[in-house]
Amino acid sequence: APTPALDPTAARRELARRYLRVLGPGTAQGFGDWAGLRAGSAASALASLGPELLPVRTDLGDAWVLAGDEADLRRGAGPPAPARLLASGDAYWLLQGRERELLVPDPARRGRLWTPRVWPGAVVVGGEVVGTWRRAGAVVTAELWQPVPAAAREAVEAEAVSLPLPGLTTPVTLRWQE
Repeated sequence: APTPALDPTAARRELARRYLRVLGPGTAQGFGDWAGLRAGSAASALASLGPELLPVRTDLGDAWVLAGDEADLRRGAGPPAPARLLASGDAYWLLQGRERELLVPDPARRGRLWTPRVWPGAVVVGGEVVGTWRRAGAVVTAELWQPVPAAAREAVEAEAVSLPLPGLTTPVTLRWQE
């Protein structure tokens, strides 16, 4: 592909916007870790957004969001889906450091979601991460970390069999790993 006609400073600024839009609230350190930038470059890129930034306080301290996203953030989320199978690296759980503790408080369970090798997917029931999943061909294997109601298990199964997996010659099946 041809090299884009965007100067590096403008590219970092746009990358900072995308980071905040998808993963925010964020900090310069979080942006730098995510983007692979040195601390000074990350801080400079965020600072260059100036009036586009809105300071916020989070459970982890002070951070930034894009001012243009304020109305959506104040509106809040709607009711969570009964179940979701989030793919490896999904933005919902693409977190670092202490952010991971907020999503998965138990350190042993965090280690099962954010492994040192290929990450599994996350099983989310009622807005909470309750396990992991992996796929091999048409078989989805889900491991739950805690008991969930029968209706939630049915919702996980419905999510698994509805995965849009191209090239399969057999229907998707769900296997529970207890």
